[in-house]
Amino acid sequence: MAGILAARVLAESYREVVVIDRDKVLGVHEPRRGAPHTVHAHGLHARGHLLMEELFPGFTDELRAKGVPTGDLGEMRWFFNGRKLQPAHTGLISVTAPRPVLEGHIRTRVAAIENVRFLEETDINGLVATADQSRIVGVRIQGRDEGSAEEVLDADLVVDTTGRGSRTPAWLEEFGYARPFEERIKVGLAYTTRHYRMRPEMFNGVQSINPVASPAHPRGAFFGHVGPELAILSLTGILGDYPPTDPEGFLEFVRSLPVPDVYEAVRDAEALDEPVSFRFPASVRRRYERLTRFPDRLLVMGDAACSFNPVYGQGMSVSAIEAMALRDRLRLGTPPAPLDFLADIARVIDVPWEISAGGDLDFPGVEGRRTLKVRMGNAYIARLQYAATKDPKITDGYMRVAGLIDPPTDLMRPAMLVRVLRHAVRRPAPGESWLAAPPSNN
Repeated sequence: MAGILAARVLAESYREVVVIDRDKVLGVHEPRRGAPHTVHAHGLHARGHLLMEELFPGFTDELRAKGVPTGDLGEMRWFFNGRKLQPAHTGLISVTAPRPVLEGHIRTRVAAIENVRFLEETDINGLVATADQSRIVGVRIQGRDEGSAEEVLDADLVVDTTGRGSRTPAWLEEFGYARPFEERIKVGLAYTTRHYRMRPEMFNGVQSINPVASPAHPRGAFFGHVGPELAILSLTGILGDYPPTDPEGFLEFVRSLPVPDVYEAVRDAEALDEPVSFRFPASVRRRYERLTRFPDRLLVMGDAACSFNPVYGQGMSVSAIEAMALRDRLRLGTPPAPLDFLADIARVIDVPWEISAGGDLDFPGVEGRRTLKVRMGNAYIARLQYAATKDPKITDGYMRVAGLIDPPTDLMRPAMLVRVLRHAVRRPAPGESWLAAPPSNN
């Protein structure tokens, strides 16, 4: 996604933009080998949606015409710590298209731009630099067909959006530069996903049902309406507690969630496929902005710079914000100075990284440094999430921060603080699992 969005803004400033991908991507609207995570639940929330609409006018209406559900972020059925948040009309749109459909739609829009060309089923073998290694002037590429020879593609600017497996750190080292320092939050996350034939009673008028994992209830799920007759269920487990891929084990994991809503929706539903799993060992942030030397005409974006825990739904929105930062640099009329741009996107990354990495460190088994700020932040968010079960105004404010519209400091404004402390002066105990409730006498 970062690469497609980068191409969209680069096309405004360069005569030709070439997008290189190792897969066949044009006309593809299903999961592909190079992006196995796209089979799992994705949501395009708030800030990302607004920027997509700015870059691709008519984007939302086009997706709706294809049967993609859209709805208010605060009116979904959210559960935190085993308790349901009060619904709130936020005015923030969430698009719950299957990720391949969303990506394919945006890619088609970008491919229609006259000066954008896609080079599919092609590997990038390395960067090409000047003799003094001070500037990148191209890439070494090779088609994936048998017998294809390596060739050099000259470039005025190279943007690495190759994801968490980016080889730029190694290539920098080859050219005599330092590798960036990496921050890692080891979450040991796994998604396991299954699709079901949609029935209206599954959701009872809401777009999705989301029991979010918490330290007391570390198993979570995202259950969403994603097409005219299609529902997706992605289960999440951390620290090695992986949701099973056999149908019986999958359903038992659903039953073990802290609330019964998802289990009651799918226990007798028609499954359309077998469960499939994807593992995400750690969130990784590469601190390129801390380097003092960097080759000219090379930029890094998207997961190649920072790969977030996907349960927070931040990745696509952050890529969109980074693309707008690139556009701002390009509009100055000169090629972006790499270290300046990398500092720009570091500021973009700071807030979502603080949200997701801080949230992960609330789980006792996750390794990492728990600063006073992290401990105090998590203690306050637990109070806020409880208070949001009582007050829709708090849900509204929380969703605006989670959707990257407002900064986290807005949750500490006096009016919000009063609302929160009215319901939760002390950190509340988590809600009990529905399975722990005493049996009914009826």
